Amino acid sequence: MAALQKSIDKRNALIDATIELVNNDGFHATPMSKIAKMACVSPATIYLYFENKQDLVNKTYIEVKSSYTDYAFATYDENLPVEKGFEIIWKRIAQFKLKESTYATFLAQCDNTPMIDEASRQEGIKHLQPLLDLWARGKKEGLIKQLSDYMLYAYAINPLSFLMIAQNRGSIQLNDQELQQAYEAAWNSIKVCK
Repeated sequence: MAALQKSIDKRNALIDATIELVNNDGFHATPMSKIAKMACVSPATIYLYFENKQDLVNKTYIEVKSSYTDYAFATYDENLPVEKGFEIIWKRIAQFKLKESTYATFLAQCDNTPMIDEASRQEGIKHLQPLLDLWARGKKEGLIKQLSDYMLYAYAINPLSFLMIAQNRGSIQLNDQELQQAYEAAWNSIKVCK
């Protein structure tokens, strides 16, 4: 049992080191040797858990994406009206991005790099299925604009990354009122105007 936990701890240390180094140095300036050193394991140990750097980055991305979406949908009920469901999801995403900024920054890096392979990107999208289903229902009910999911995400969710980065830099400190304003701007960007 202790050996299993030690193995899990080593793998988690490699994941954590990957996230930290990618966030600070970028993908290309993060060699396996540096990841191993930060994780306090030998470079050969990495290959017990991951095939190569690509595999390490892809698996880290999927794990972080899973944590992100587990958090985002934890209090969501698919039977809620579209606008209320979107508000719950959006606010949970905002909380995650602002409170778990290390993970959120890593995901933002992944969204903007060719390092993540297409299979891993598609796996990441599957984790967003409750939001995509909500948007499909909203489109069907005439509440949400007939835009692609990518466009809806770009207008409604991606601005949170900008706000997170600004807050991390110390440029702003979002309070409840400002978060409510940001939510309303997100909803207004995707809802059908009547």
